[in-house]
Amino acid sequence: MKPLIPLLVASLMVTAAGVQNAGVQNAGVQNAGVQGAGVQSAGVRGKPPKDLGGVSAEATQNNNTSVLTLKGSRIIISGNGVKGGKRDGYRLTSPCWYEPGPTPEEMLKQQESSPDHFARIKADEESFLRFLEQFKDKVGKPGRWWTPAYSESDPRGISCWTGLEMFVFVPPNTTPPQGITIRELTDIARAALTVPEPRIRLNPDAKSFVNLPTWVWLDDAGETRRTATATLPGIMSATVVATLKSIDIDPGTGDDRAKVSADCGPAGKPYTKGGTYTCGVSYLRASIDQPREVYQLTVTTVWPVEVADPGVQVQYQPVRMSATRDVPVGEVQSSVRDDGTE
Repeated sequence: MKPLIPLLVASLMVTAAGVQNAGVQNAGVQNAGVQGAGVQSAGVRGKPPKDLGGVSAEATQNNNTSVLTLKGSRIIISGNGVKGGKRDGYRLTSPCWYEPGPTPEEMLKQQESSPDHFARIKADEESFLRFLEQFKDKVGKPGRWWTPAYSESDPRGISCWTGLEMFVFVPPNTTPPQGITIRELTDIARAALTVPEPRIRLNPDAKSFVNLPTWVWLDDAGETRRTATATLPGIMSATVVATLKSIDIDPGTGDDRAKVSADCGPAGKPYTKGGTYTCGVSYLRASIDQPREVYQLTVTTVWPVEVADPGVQVQYQPVRMSATRDVPVGEVQSSVRDDGTE
């Protein structure tokens, strides 16, 4: 159970969330396994601060925005797969964690020199001095202070964060319980990954007809290999790679009304006059009896995901991104002349 401390001290601790900006080049983090760490209790938690000094990975396409926001974190998100697409809603295994922060000397200096702390000294200097003792006690000892971070994009993030201490002191070559590992960093890279929404091209485009093959392909599929990297500077880095492998076609109706040709390759087959039709759909009945008198054709791109580090034993499901087009399908009309020919 976390010991209760005076409310003044608890409020002082809120400012400690910004300590992640200190250098952590030699934190000595072990990426695999959780070892016993000297956890320094810091008291109860309240609502998270409005801004913990975190970073955001933002991905946009047209007027749609997909955002992965990490609060209280030093993690840097990069890669060509972070922007220009949409996230698929992947949720982290753990929505909050500890990250290695400042040395004992850096931590004490930050706590002593904070303007917020000086303002509170006038109210209760004795409590403030008692608060500083936990930092003075660690000066000269090997190890670092670790501080909490969480994913604001995850609905579980804030409640998870409130269950963590404001800071814990961790000996070298040790990962505390809920301390970030290479596995969790890889999860963050996966959550940041985006792929473009498919833009569907059809031929015929405006309207198709019964038994007429409708070619399907992607208009400007763009980069078909997308990466996302999550990095804790000076400590560890994790990269995931998504590669466009195929498209799935759903004609918007059953087999009795449509026949799908699925030899499409990664992005479908663009129409060429006299070319061989292998990717698309042939509708067997008109759409006049359908809602709005159209079939709703859906194309889904499939992006298998691989982890760049072979030492990380995790397999992710492919990223799937879909788009829909209305396809009106009519009957081929014919007229009979007096001589009996059509």
